[in-house]
Amino acid sequence: MITIRKIIDRVISGEIRIPAFQRGFVWSPNQVAFLLDSIYKNFPIGTVFLWKTHERLETEKTLGNFTVPEPKKDHPIYYVLDGQQRITSLFSVFQTELSPDDNYEWIDIYFDFSKAGQIQEPCFIAIKNDQVDENIHFPMNAILRPLDFHKYVSKLDESKQKLITEVYQKFLEFNLPSQEIETDDKESVAIIFERINRAGEPLDTYQLLTAWSWSSDFDLQEEFSELAAEMQPFGFGNISDDKDLQLKCCSGIIKEEASPSSIINLKGEDVRKNFERIKNGIKGAVDFLRNELNVYSLDWLPYPSMLVSLSYFFATDKVNGKNVTHKQREQLIKWFWRSNFSRRYTGGITDKHKQDIALMKKLSSDENQLIAEFDCEITNEFFQNNQFNIGSVNSKTFVLFLAYQNPLSFLSGANVSLSEVLKTVNRNEFHHIFPKKHLQDLKVDSKKINMIANFCFLSSGDNQKIKNKDPKTYKALINPGALANVMERAICPTDSLDLTYEDFIAKRVVILTDKARSII
Repeated sequence: MITIRKIIDRVISGEIRIPAFQRGFVWSPNQVAFLLDSIYKNFPIGTVFLWKTHERLETEKTLGNFTVPEPKKDHPIYYVLDGQQRITSLFSVFQTELSPDDNYEWIDIYFDFSKAGQIQEPCFIAIKNDQVDENIHFPMNAILRPLDFHKYVSKLDESKQKLITEVYQKFLEFNLPSQEIETDDKESVAIIFERINRAGEPLDTYQLLTAWSWSSDFDLQEEFSELAAEMQPFGFGNISDDKDLQLKCCSGIIKEEASPSSIINLKGEDVRKNFERIKNGIKGAVDFLRNELNVYSLDWLPYPSMLVSLSYFFATDKVNGKNVTHKQREQLIKWFWRSNFSRRYTGGITDKHKQDIALMKKLSSDENQLIAEFDCEITNEFFQNNQFNIGSVNSKTFVLFLAYQNPLSFLSGANVSLSEVLKTVNRNEFHHIFPKKHLQDLKVDSKKINMIANFCFLSSGDNQKIKNKDPKTYKALINPGALANVMERAICPTDSLDLTYEDFIAKRVVILTDKARSII
């Protein structure tokens, strides 16, 4: 058992702390008010579990929005394994010594005299200062502060004084059920944490793996945050936001599959032992995507799940990464294009990962292994029937397909800086070859105007110069000596700008289809 006063004293002295593998504080003020109501009415609120140790962890979390002071030397530390929401709530309501960190949002809890004596209606309420009525609401943050308590009580009539004194006694004497676990085996603590939380509010898969893999010198979230920081300059920093992708990469490399069951059964020791391989696998996959396929951002990857299979192939303990032969590189490129044009990762992703990882494993040891023999048929309809939508899989595939030809700036004939253009996903560098307004004036249907076959790399600056001009007119803006090369790199007929729109589309989709078939 532990009193509210003892909780406050232990937090302020730095003894009660939150380990890094815990969730953050997520309760709303209304949930905190509900907790106080349960205590007041003698309803059970569960047992908190504390891990007692003399050894400080390297990484910790704040207690809600309070930074816990440094602990006193030679004093034991109590890490919260279960009950963080309750302990943080009680501390936030009743403590007066620590100031909250910046961006702290808190609504004070009040005892509501109008609800006194009602079993079903909550007697506590979270309200803002401008909603407080001193005749109805008593501030709970004054309960354990004698001077403030007496100041507020003195304003009440006798019946309310009696009632709030009973409230005061209830919280002063309240003992929170607690159980202490004393051990120096940190892996056991992580397992205890996971077992406890399974019995209560279920952890999501990422939190489970974090608990399983945690140790005093390894924190999965922190490791991925550091990896994301390394990847940030290369456009893949947001991998830290995709917990599902992180888990699949871990499981794919360790267990050679990325199913939910394989993820949930990962062992912490295996994650820690293999994390260098996992990290090198992801970094190798990113290098390959950037250098071979012009994928300069995770957001441009049509199917982020493809990173799992690629990471498996590149996973290695070697500091300088994995050496890849010419034949292996050719197979990986073919696999990339066939996977995207066939929309292979649209469904049945678990099975696709298992199949592809098995083939990647064989390719790793045998450069003659074929890994992209699944069906992939590309027809003219791919380029005619798909509308250009920067967020769609087909449009991303199309943009990367154009980038693979090393396109030239339409008007100047200079090389397009793909690493800059494809750093973020936006429409600014992609426009209609036959201008939208020009085609609208010709009464062309909008679906025909916006088909991907009418798009190319075209900067906003060039687009402003072209505006709504007929291609036969803006052709004069292009360096005549560069025109043929510009069209070829854009996978367009050489005479594109002299054709009618219908003839242009008819000729370009054939060229696009042939080119796409050649790379798969």
